[in-house]
Amino acid sequence: MRTQMEDIKQKIITLEKEAVTSWDYRKALIGHLRKAVPFDGACCTMVDPQTLLSTGAVTEDGIEAIHHRLFEYEYVHEDFNTYHQLVQADDPVATLSGATKGELERSARYRNVLLPAGFKDEMRAALRYQGKCWGYLTLFRYHDRPFFHENERKFISSLVPVIAFNLRKRNLVLPSEELRWMEKEPGILVLSDQLTMLSSNAAAKHWLSLLQKWEGIDSHILPRPIRAVCSRAFSSTSVGTERFSLAKVCIHIPEGPYLTIQASQLSGPSATLQLAVWLELAKPSDMLPFISEAYGLSEREKQVLDRIVRGFSTKELALSLHISTYTVQDHLKSIFMKTGVTSRRELIWLLFSRFSMYLAGIRE
Repeated sequence: MRTQMEDIKQKIITLEKEAVTSWDYRKALIGHLRKAVPFDGACCTMVDPQTLLSTGAVTEDGIEAIHHRLFEYEYVHEDFNTYHQLVQADDPVATLSGATKGELERSARYRNVLLPAGFKDEMRAALRYQGKCWGYLTLFRYHDRPFFHENERKFISSLVPVIAFNLRKRNLVLPSEELRWMEKEPGILVLSDQLTMLSSNAAAKHWLSLLQKWEGIDSHILPRPIRAVCSRAFSSTSVGTERFSLAKVCIHIPEGPYLTIQASQLSGPSATLQLAVWLELAKPSDMLPFISEAYGLSEREKQVLDRIVRGFSTKELALSLHISTYTVQDHLKSIFMKTGVTSRRELIWLLFSRFSMYLAGIRE
């Protein structure tokens, strides 16, 4: 069994060179994992590392029907092994059987979501790389299966950095230089408390269609990033809300720009809760943390880059960070090397013009 696991691990490591898109990579990953750790359902989700909200998921049959309830129990209810807990844990992989000491009924998610769907144990992994989370992996077993074994949990844990690295890498596939995206007005959706669409504008329908095509889901299914921001918005009236950040995600559309999706509760004379969701091309402030993390910039390099984008001169940058202009130049050289550019103007073009057709002003 150990030899088989090692063989599968090597196949997953070499998968980096075989799968091109994020969707293909995650689909192939699930296929390989099943040979080493048998399971009956799986979901591999990419997340915005800033807000930890879903930017799209590959979900197997049987999981799709309960996917919206899993969002609910992640953001609205307290339970075992929530992903925000695993992201902070020393070991980011845990099983429900292990967390409940074999007493699954202690989990509301088990009683109300997994058990009615025929599932028994659940293994979750927060896919972290260098301190940032880039996705979630969830594996499920039916009731006639044994609990996940500790050796299986350790095997998945050993793969977390490899999987997370590949998700991060595929979040930063540059669009073609010939590709041009027209600036669109923000897409606006109004949803009920059951996430039923009440109204929308043409731009929202455009983005919905694009996201549904990207995730490979039917037109009547609400894309996961929209479900995620809505669930986060609902959490503002629930317990434990201080742990959450904005109900917002930043997504890199394959072969396209960065898109932001944000949700907020609406108030009015009606007692019925409604949500407003808007989708628009990302602003530089939305993209910068995402892109700089993917390029592997150090914390100081991120600070330098942030000030470059805001138009700081070298002297102003040095004063604001309390370092010398020579040190600023050293940081710039390192940033240029990591991003493959040779000047500030080229750097700004790479970060913004090529991703979203936005070009910031620069002062030499």
